[in-house]
Amino acid sequence: MASQEIDQLTQALARLPGLGPRSARRAVLHLLKKREAALTPLLRALENVADKLATCHICGNVDTSDPCGICTDAKRDQRSLCVVEEVADLWALDRSRLFPGKFHVLGGRLSALDGVQPEDLGIDTLIARVADGDVDEVVLAMNATLEGQTTSHYLAERLESHPVRVTQLAHGLPVGGELDYLDEGTLAQALRARRPVS
Repeated sequence: MASQEIDQLTQALARLPGLGPRSARRAVLHLLKKREAALTPLLRALENVADKLATCHICGNVDTSDPCGICTDAKRDQRSLCVVEEVADLWALDRSRLFPGKFHVLGGRLSALDGVQPEDLGIDTLIARVADGDVDEVVLAMNATLEGQTTSHYLAERLESHPVRVTQLAHGLPVGGELDYLDEGTLAQALRARRPVS
């Protein structure tokens, strides 16, 4: 049996996404075995982030500075703005290095079932950023769910009165995907978005 403190650490780790009780126990055992090489640096890193953690007042990203590193990066295209649901979506797109512009995190998506209304999201701050006139294109990068598509349509309507081009990510067949393994929604979207062969 582990001590109460070690058990509390295991329970805390088990609450993290992707870690269940068994994985958390293995992680704790590793940290305890490699105290100097793993546990101590992890503690320092957690304390450092906890002390400096901030939410960017411009885009909603989570960083250790406000405004965040993306918003202060002069090399980024100031005229393009990619709208995402959550910070994890921003990080995934930014990690790909395929989008050269700035981002805006809504903090969720519209959902009547969950009671999420437009005023619960960062939509007003998005509209204010676009109204400043520095943005030429808004890319709606919502998840391909019913709520994500509802959010995209709502944003497109709100942005109609502004002189910006509104685009969205393509949906359909994934690279390397086999038709036999795809769901009907993905196949339907791929058929609707078909284009001429070049």
